[in-house]
Amino acid sequence: MAFTLVNDSKSEVKALYLNRVLELEKALLEIDNYLASNQLNEQHLGSARMKLKAIDPMLRYLDPISFKLVNGPLPVEWETEVFEKWEPPYKRIGGGLTLMQIELLEDQPNQQKLAEYLQLALKGIANFKSDSIVLTQSKPWVGHYSNRLFLLNLASIYTTGFENPNAALILPELFQTLVKQQEYYLLFNKKFPQQAFTAQYLTLYQQAIQYVASQKNYDDFNSFVWIKDFVNPLFALQQEQIRTYKLISKNLQDYSLNLEATSIFSKNLYNGLSPKGVFQPVQDTTTLNRLAAFGGNLFFDPILSGNLKRSCASCHSPAMAFTDNTVTTPMQFNFNGVLPRNATSLLNASYNHLAMMDGHLISLQKQVEEVSTNPIEMGGDKELILKYLQSVAAYKKELAFAAKQTPSYPKPEFQHVASAITLFYSKDNKAVSSFDNMMNQKIAEDALVVKGFNLFMTKSQCATCHFLPIFNGVKPPYTNSEFEVIGTPADTLYTAISADSGRYTIYPSPQSLHAFRTPTLRNISKTAPYMHNGVFKNLNQVMEFYNNGGGVGHGLDVPNQTLSADSIGLSTDEIEAIVAFMKSLDEELRLDPIPTSLPISSKKVLNSRKPGGEY
Repeated sequence: MAFTLVNDSKSEVKALYLNRVLELEKALLEIDNYLASNQLNEQHLGSARMKLKAIDPMLRYLDPISFKLVNGPLPVEWETEVFEKWEPPYKRIGGGLTLMQIELLEDQPNQQKLAEYLQLALKGIANFKSDSIVLTQSKPWVGHYSNRLFLLNLASIYTTGFENPNAALILPELFQTLVKQQEYYLLFNKKFPQQAFTAQYLTLYQQAIQYVASQKNYDDFNSFVWIKDFVNPLFALQQEQIRTYKLISKNLQDYSLNLEATSIFSKNLYNGLSPKGVFQPVQDTTTLNRLAAFGGNLFFDPILSGNLKRSCASCHSPAMAFTDNTVTTPMQFNFNGVLPRNATSLLNASYNHLAMMDGHLISLQKQVEEVSTNPIEMGGDKELILKYLQSVAAYKKELAFAAKQTPSYPKPEFQHVASAITLFYSKDNKAVSSFDNMMNQKIAEDALVVKGFNLFMTKSQCATCHFLPIFNGVKPPYTNSEFEVIGTPADTLYTAISADSGRYTIYPSPQSLHAFRTPTLRNISKTAPYMHNGVFKNLNQVMEFYNNGGGVGHGLDVPNQTLSADSIGLSTDEIEAIVAFMKSLDEELRLDPIPTSLPISSKKVLNSRKPGGEY
């Protein structure tokens, strides 16, 4: 097949990218020839990967679904984007170069799989040629917003091995991407001088290229310096450029990101689940503080439970970072056994896009409602709870005030109760850690923390599931929550995998069996026990589990495990450094003491309630 590159004098930017798409297509067809002659090797794939890296930022931004066909990390992913999370998860097919590379590493590569992955990649290229690149690429807003996503990926995707199983290729591919993106900047500035990338930005970007060029070994790559000195300042400049030029995005990739964030480590980088709930229209700080205070009183009051003996704080104690680290899993309602899952921390819960470990709820307020009325958790009834609250003069007054803030809901409803509670426990969402302050250059670096972070990002592969800045399963562009299968055992002797089916119970598929939402690592030293079943009591047990390949690495049968089953080979000193880094994610929190008393009800039967509940 003959390839004719585009010569579009009216749009050099468009021509540049369309030509790069054609060059990638040519490289993929060459792979097809090698595959047909049974001569395909990793070097051939490496050549095509370099062509992909020349255009990766724009392809990924314009059409992430087609991009997965070209370079998907998994054969199948079930995704729920924030802008349509009320729909069942979408089945996203992955194909292309990374999956081919993984297959080639097998002792006996499956030729049929290789051919299928290649054809999917060619399908993705066809989509780009006929749609995204030609029709929408050459716009000033696209240039800046796609570059913002590129910078976020420089900090979290491109340098972690997320999409490349060969660590030796990560730095060469990173350098290629940086250089090719610089070429784009120059053409962009020529075409759009009124919205140009500034001289300050371009100077720092050139220094970033030089820094990567100076790095010889991926295992020694200093991710901390890379992000702190280059990527994070570039991100701040990019945000400033978008605001200065008043550019408006028309791409859903930008749905969650906050244009006001000045750092990747700002706690307002992206918007997840809303703590405000029904109070979303309320902007007055004094009003919000009053509503949160009302929620705090309710949080400690067992009036929400069916037996008047259990409060939210029974399982989510603020003194324990809003979890319960005295038990493996909490007691069921009325002492009928224990709950099947761990009481995870409520801190930073709003930085997810789905609630609960299996992601079956789409709002924090629904979580409050479900837990309050669940017969094995709090055993309450919404209508009865509202009647009880109206019998307490102080609560009746606050409910009336809450309803006054919501013209769409003029009478007190359980939504007001749930939203006040989520406002309360989310008030520390903006709390920062010492690691945030190091990255934002507010305090001096801690050498052990830096070492641990660099191991976290590279050798240990932790960052391929726990994405900055929240270090949970929400990765750029921060529009969905990821679920992983790690093979969590039922016990520390690894006699069996945990029987909990996880997300499979909600959306059955082979990929979702035993899958759970990836939690945040912030405040992790305060939120033991760990895993959905609380099987691990300390961080050393957790690190041993991961270091030796998860469930499969410990001899369990987990055919769909997304975690690598290979031993990472971390030394004792390296584990100590990673734990030090994770502890540096502990945030500066304000502890809320349990109230010494609760307001009196006109119903005498309610006045034996104890602050914080009895169990």
